[in-house]
Parts: sequence; structure tokens; C-alpha cells
Amino acid sequence: MTAPHAPDSSAAPDATRFDALPSPLDAVPELRAAARWMIAAFGAVGAALIGAGPLVAVGKVHGLGEALVAGAALFVSLTGVSLAIWQVSRVLEPPLTTVASLADPAVRELRELVDASPADFLGSAATSVEDLLSHRAVAANTARLLADEPDPRRRELLRAHLARARANVVRTDPYVRWLLAMTHVWQIRAALRRARWWCLVAVVLVTTGAVGFLTVTGGT
Repeated sequence: MTAPHAPDSSAAPDATRFDALPSPLDAVPELRAAARWMIAAFGAVGAALIGAGPLVAVGKVHGLGEALVAGAALFVSLTGVSLAIWQVSRVLEPPLTTVASLADPAVRELRELVDASPADFLGSAATSVEDLLSHRAVAANTARLLADEPDPRRRELLRAHLARARANVVRTDPYVRWLLAMTHVWQIRAALRRARWWCLVAVVLVTTGAVGFLTVTGGT
């Protein structure tokens, strides 16, 4: 078994300064505020379609065929509004963020950013995201080996390894907390980006439906 790296006491001041930095979670209210504005905008469009559309159609639709076309057009527009609200509302759902979330494709860009310049993000605590998280895995594996080891001499050796591993966990914990906080923000940011693309699709649906509806109701 490879012994874990001994704790680097010189990293402690870095960790203290790191903890004093503003939290990435401070960006969450702004991201969700943007999502609420988008929901409000599409909600207003839906209200206008439901409120004004049927009133405009009264007396201007003749025959079952035109009525079906007008209804289908209005349905397409409202589908676009509903799609946009549904997708954007997912931004308001708090994602569950754990270490496993770092494998999510949505945060791949963040992980690549940290790995490309680990000194800027992790200081002397680790050389990559994988290296940063390895201390927890080493501590957990060593604790399991210690629990199953019957030999007293090997148990003493494992205790020494476990003490060093736990010290490394304490040293890197501020960076892990920052990384998880940034991952949480990145997940919400990715959800907002996806929602914007769906909003473009919704705009196409709303426009198509509105044009069809106005064509039928404005032709007489």
C-alpha cells in the first residue's frame, strides 16, 4: 500500500486565506433571479394569448375548419410558453451536489479549468481535482484495512498511515468545499444555459402559432 503524502504545514495559511474568500454560492441568487424574470416574461405572453386570443377570434372564425386551425395555432403557442416555463423552472430546483457530481458532463468545463491551472485554484494542496479528492479515498480505504487487520504490528503501521491521511483531509477540506460550491453554481449555470436554448425553441413555437392564429382570425 502506498503511504499518503505527509501533510504540508506550509499550506495551512493558504487554506485560511482561501476560506476567507467570497463563496461561489453568492452567485446562485442572481442566476435564479434571471430564471424568475424569464418565467415572468413567458407567463405574461401566455396570459396575453389566453386572454386576448379567444376574444379576437369571436366573430372572425367561420366554420369548423377555421375553428380547428385557430385552436391548433393557439395550442402551439401555448405549448411554446409551457415548454419555456417548464425548462426555466428547472433552474430553480436545487441540485444535489456531491463529489460524484464532478463526473457530470455539465461540470466538465469546470474540472478542465481547474486541472489546467491547479496552482491558481488549489495552491499547494493538490496538482489536480483527482489528486485533491484522493486524500479522502485513501483515508477511507486505510480505515477499512485497519478495521479488518488482525496483526498488531500492521495495525500500528496502518494507524500511522491513517493519521497522515486524515491530516491531509483536514488540509484539503477548504479546497474541496470550494470545489463543491463551485460545482453547485456550475450545475445551475448549465441548467440556465439549457433553458435559454429551450426558450429559443419556445419563441419559434409561439411565433408560429401566433402567425397561424392571426392568419385565420384576421382574414375576414
